[in-house]
Amino acid sequence: MGETKEMADTSTYKDAGVDIDKADAFIKKIRPLVKATYRTGVLGEIGAFGGLFHLGAEKYRDPVLVSATDGVGTKIKIAILMERHDTIGIDLVAMCANDIITHGATPLFFLDYLAMGSLDPDTATAIVEGITNGCRQARCSLIGGETAEMPGIYQPGDYDLAGFVVGVVERDHIIDGSEIAVGHRIIGIASNGLHSNGFSLVRRVLLERRGLKVSDEMAELGGPLGEEILKPTRIYVETVLNLLRDFPLSGICHITGGGLTDNLPRVLPKSCRAVIHRQSWPVPPIFHLLKTLGNIPEEEMLRTFNNGIGLALVVAEDQVADVLLRLQGLNEQGFIIGEIAPRKEDEPPLVYV
Repeated sequence: MGETKEMADTSTYKDAGVDIDKADAFIKKIRPLVKATYRTGVLGEIGAFGGLFHLGAEKYRDPVLVSATDGVGTKIKIAILMERHDTIGIDLVAMCANDIITHGATPLFFLDYLAMGSLDPDTATAIVEGITNGCRQARCSLIGGETAEMPGIYQPGDYDLAGFVVGVVERDHIIDGSEIAVGHRIIGIASNGLHSNGFSLVRRVLLERRGLKVSDEMAELGGPLGEEILKPTRIYVETVLNLLRDFPLSGICHITGGGLTDNLPRVLPKSCRAVIHRQSWPVPPIFHLLKTLGNIPEEEMLRTFNNGIGLALVVAEDQVADVLLRLQGLNEQGFIIGEIAPRKEDEPPLVYV
């Protein structure tokens, strides 16, 4: 039986949409970016099968490793619309590093996962530039990752990101909320806008329903819409590590999806409830714009967005003034946004007043 032309033609991985040579060239291109994040403890270089990190356990009495993983959600769609990819990696690091710092952990190293339909070296390099920028802000090293070409899964121009961070804390210094007590105050540290949550609703309200474009100048925002909503998530690592040198913080909460409503109760003992004073901090204009244009109920706003508070600290009353003063010295905006009250069994863990 004779071969058809189709049977006689050879096939390669590149024909199927995966270019190994292009991937190898990309790794070489980003190697100096990655190396610039290395801190003491990193062994070897990017390109090995695994990332090596020497903990240096002799520096600790009873070290505990703390890990977290996260992504940046559909905020990626905004980066694609704006054709700007050098900040989304900061968001990726922030979403992970801000989570482990809530336990008092110092970030050590970071791993990333980037998937595209077909590798675009320029876009991928810009993304890694953002990740390495975020790693430097978070004091951690990018020691490995995966760049996957997945033709047929992602449309041209689309991509997805995931990140993984590992940190360390002394066992007797772990912050888990167990020291929170009635009478403690809640200090909110300002966000710089949306951070990386609620973007499916953001896009639905602003881009789909209202037909706005990322290039539209918005008087309420003082500039283009896209510039406001693409602002990278604040990284609070340096701030928290500075505070922990001198202040016994009884609880720390990263305000992500779910807002204060769902996140703050995660760190509270069952006997305590958070009383949040709704008018105690300024809400950035982007949230007012979303609420108005989308006719979003107040409760939905509070459960979807950070509404201007990126991190919440629970602090003993006699420490509040000093913590606020330190935050000011660190160029952070801090606000007393509530207090810890006793909770009865049938009461919700958080209430707004």
